[in-house]
Amino acid sequence: MNRTALLFILPAILLLIDWYVFQAVKTLSRTATEGTQRIVTLVFWGFTALTLVLYVAMQLIPPDSISRNTRTFLWAAIAIPYFSKIFAILIIFIDDLGRFFRWIVSLFYKPEVREAVVDSAQKTIPDNVNGIPKDAISRSDFLMKTALVVGTVPLVGFTWGILSGAHDYRIRRVKLPLKNLPSGFHGMTIAQISDIHSGSFFNKTAVRGGVEMLLNQKPDMVFFTGDLVNSHAEEVNSYIDVFDKVKAPMGVYSTLGNHDYGKYVQWPSAQAERQNVMNVVAAHKQMGWNIMMDEHKILEQNGDKIALIGVQNLGFGPAALRAGNLAKAYQGTADYPVKLLLSHDPTHWDAEVRPKYSDIDVTFSGHTHGAQFGVEVGDVRWSPAQYFYRQWAGLYQEGDQRLYVNRGYGYIGYPGRVGILPEITIFELVKA
Repeated sequence: MNRTALLFILPAILLLIDWYVFQAVKTLSRTATEGTQRIVTLVFWGFTALTLVLYVAMQLIPPDSISRNTRTFLWAAIAIPYFSKIFAILIIFIDDLGRFFRWIVSLFYKPEVREAVVDSAQKTIPDNVNGIPKDAISRSDFLMKTALVVGTVPLVGFTWGILSGAHDYRIRRVKLPLKNLPSGFHGMTIAQISDIHSGSFFNKTAVRGGVEMLLNQKPDMVFFTGDLVNSHAEEVNSYIDVFDKVKAPMGVYSTLGNHDYGKYVQWPSAQAERQNVMNVVAAHKQMGWNIMMDEHKILEQNGDKIALIGVQNLGFGPAALRAGNLAKAYQGTADYPVKLLLSHDPTHWDAEVRPKYSDIDVTFSGHTHGAQFGVEVGDVRWSPAQYFYRQWAGLYQEGDQRLYVNRGYGYIGYPGRVGILPEITIFELVKA
């Protein structure tokens, strides 16, 4: 669909949505004074007009004329209200469906009963018409009120997710019992963060606060499992001085995620695209992080040794990016009693790690963000991410192998989080 078509088709859809929702607003305000009704109408359609003007302007203004963050927030200002209105429409449709069936039924009644059935949502019906109780009158008003409440809840929730949820960092603690763990590594702590997406940040103070939370845990080692940027290497430039504070006695180890390769934007040349990836890698090094590009490191503690393996992005979903080489990274690690793997995309675990490398004890991933939306209350967990990923958040185990999917430190697209909050994971290695 070309840009010209979008200028007409989407505004027409938005107008249709607003017209349908306005039926509920009009129903609930029908008992108000004429002046109040006029104000309600002007306010409702005024917001519609403002939204449409904003949408057209976003289509016409050159992308580079406003910042990425400003553009993201403008799109959120358009999308969130209409996403919320869709929920309201579902309830209004129930009422309209009821009206339709009442109309069908009324065709089989006498005229005076037909009028009562068809108008059963109005307050002008007598107390009782041929057995139709006046209690049925309130059903339409109730559904209209319910529709507006249902539409308001996601509007408030997603707005709050931007204002608060985006940087509401949570510490999650996980014990990893490993049967072959050398005694020198028993009790060692590892912090993991993932999916920073520095190009999406809009509150540097809050981001710095999350880093301070991590450092206060005093981990022995830190893992970062990819997606430092959204697409362009320069997105991280203004956050180098934040993330270069992430240090640990045994080092910080990192790898690349799918977004770090800049595959979601148009580049003037293949060389420009390659240079962008090189610049992302350089940013890792500038921050003092040990970036692992299909390689391994031998970690030593109290005379004992384990292997740490890091691969470039290896995804196995539809249209996923496969840039890494686990066979190359694994080579030379077979004799070490424990192997830890950094691999951005959790689909890699089922597709290659478990079938071919049964001696890789723990895989650390991210990528899913937990969809930045969901519910996690006790043992109850739900997110749209679960319909796309078999492993989407938290710890998973098959036999002696484990996978941990970090919910992510940052955000992309929607500039917030609802229910699935940004995560700093603290692992403790223990001998099983």
